[in-house]
Amino acid sequence: MADTIKAQRAEILLGDIPLEVFMLPDGSYRMSQTQVAGAVDRDERSFRRFLDSKWLKALPGKGSDVGAFPLLERSGESGGARVRGVPLDIAVAYWVRECQRGSQTSVALVWACTAETLERRADNAFGVSRTETERDDRLTNRIQALERDLSQLGDAYATDDIIRAENQELQRQLKAHGIEPFQDWPTGESGS
Repeated sequence: MADTIKAQRAEILLGDIPLEVFMLPDGSYRMSQTQVAGAVDRDERSFRRFLDSKWLKALPGKGSDVGAFPLLERSGESGGARVRGVPLDIAVAYWVRECQRGSQTSVALVWACTAETLERRADNAFGVSRTETERDDRLTNRIQALERDLSQLGDAYATDDIIRAENQELQRQLKAHGIEPFQDWPTGESGS
């Protein structure tokens, strides 16, 4: 059985997404792989596949497998549920990869977290103080607005694709019946 590390546990919110975060004795932070995947509406298998991906292994110093992550147990508790402790940079790498794969939830989460980081630094530079509740509310609003905007954007692109496909099918049917379609019909293709 793998060694288990006793870690302190706290809950944080990313917008309205609650996540357990663990602090190891060396001060580093970890999250469970189940929660990393669940934060962007994926299951743990998706995260495990990511760990074996060429994409992750191509990142400098990131060629890890699940067995390399320590088992964590909450300090003061023995015999409780144990989790694989995923470093935060691997969690973020997974979310970024899910953005590339088209996950609107991942895009909204990464975008909102990046905006919050910049806002925190700007607040610090200008001496602005916000409570964590204010920050959580702002982050939740950002994520919800981005998800709504991305959904509308996706619907708009899908509509264009549907119209283009229907137009191409109509042209195919016309040609099959010996009728030449107009040359200036929009097909979504350049040329002819």
